[in-house]
Amino acid sequence: MIDKKKRTVFKVGAITANFIADSIAAHSRKTNIGAHDIFLGQVRSDLIEDKFVMAIEYSAYQEMAEQKFYEIREAAFAKYNLVCLHIYHSLGIVKVGEICLFVFVSSTHRKDAFDACQEIVEQVKLQVPIWGKEIFEDESSVWKENK
Repeated sequence: MIDKKKRTVFKVGAITANFIADSIAAHSRKTNIGAHDIFLGQVRSDLIEDKFVMAIEYSAYQEMAEQKFYEIREAAFAKYNLVCLHIYHSLGIVKVGEICLFVFVSSTHRKDAFDACQEIVEQVKLQVPIWGKEIFEDESSVWKENK
């Protein structure tokens, strides 16, 4: 449990490939890590009532969301043998094909990384007060169901 400090989870706009790559590269210096697992949530171009989604605009009750992210993180450290754990979520508009959720788990062995990453993603969906408004090609919008 080396990396347990409370931190800001939210990024304005999409989470970039460079940010993800830099995060991965920074962990190569940590020689006690034997496994990483990464989840990348990407905005889909769903077809809803004959209209294609072009983007999602994310909003959140930030103070409560940050606290929930912290609790999810702490629970994962308590349950699994993790070295590092990072969670980032977008706020604002994220276009189709862009990344809106980045979960990066590192452990000494793969099973803890795999299991923790999956549980964290599920807990984020269940517990964190984040809302997405799907924006269609005609600029109309509808609140997204969290599945």
